[in-house]
Amino acid sequence: MKHKKKFSLSFALAGAFLFIGSQAKAEFFSISAGIPILHSFSDSKNKSEGVSGFFLHGKLPILVGAGYESYKTKIKSDGSQVELGTTMYDVFYLLPIPIINLTVGLGAGQTELICNSCSSSHDRGTAMQWYTSLGYPFLGIMDLHLSYRSVTSTIKGKSNNKDVDVSGTVIGIGASIGF
Repeated sequence: MKHKKKFSLSFALAGAFLFIGSQAKAEFFSISAGIPILHSFSDSKNKSEGVSGFFLHGKLPILVGAGYESYKTKIKSDGSQVELGTTMYDVFYLLPIPIINLTVGLGAGQTELICNSCSSSHDRGTAMQWYTSLGYPFLGIMDLHLSYRSVTSTIKGKSNNKDVDVSGTVIGIGASIGF
């Protein structure tokens, strides 16, 4: 019985420490901005040569937030310059965990190949994603985070052109601030 009381007391103190030590805040609105730093494709035929763009997300003090993403990935190809343009609309939920900010979300949007002859040889593709973000809060109102996105998309070929699988993963970094 004595060990049970010690365990209960230790558990209660640890919980209080986590709760008090967390950067609890009452915010009306938060905004998050980030950039993609790495894009890799599931299909070994496609190789990324860099990615640029942005992620922008906002959250009111309700259960979910919304976001918009737009980025371009240079694809290594034989002689011609080819880019993959990706646009996503997201919904996300910030899990109520002390000490860290863990976000999970879903997104839908489109992808398209960008080059001189791409619009005549390929249609735009629909894209779906799930993502997660792990953030470290500091100063009570800010957060630095690392995100991981798993994107699924296929771009349909026109006429005799083959479909292009552009599924893969995107890793990004960002920061958020609450008001």
